[in-house]
Amino acid sequence: MNPMELAYRKTAVEGASGFGLLIALYDTLAGNLRRAADAQRKNDIQTRCQEINHALLVIGYLEDWIDREGGGELAQQLIAFYATMRTKLIEAQARQSAEILEQQMAKVVSIRGNWQDLELRASSTLGVPPSSGPQKYPSASESPDERSVSSWSA
Repeated sequence: MNPMELAYRKTAVEGASGFGLLIALYDTLAGNLRRAADAQRKNDIQTRCQEINHALLVIGYLEDWIDREGGGELAQQLIAFYATMRTKLIEAQARQSAEILEQQMAKVVSIRGNWQDLELRASSTLGVPPSSGPQKYPSASESPDERSVSSWSA
């Protein structure tokens, strides 16, 4: 991550709500998986490993947010999702599969969208503006020029 992007994310997170922080973690996780898939396609094993290791760390942070006693069915679903995600990342490493990484990225982006919908509903109820718009996660099949354009904004 370049210094400009890091400064931008830091500024965005400082004013974020709980949902905004959760969405930022999902953005980070999706970005890790996209970069890991790209690295795998380039046979850049070191970068792939770094990105997957960071993704596993982010999953750990996400798991820490779960209310295991009072979270009900949603908590159980998230626990199962993160466990499956961890297993799939290890499988992607062992099989050196960019496709598995991209499948997991799609799931992360889908769940991120659900969290963003909840944030929008909560903010409209409270009259608080949402933290950010949808982020684009280009597939590895897009050209490098297409991948460098981001629609993420705060």
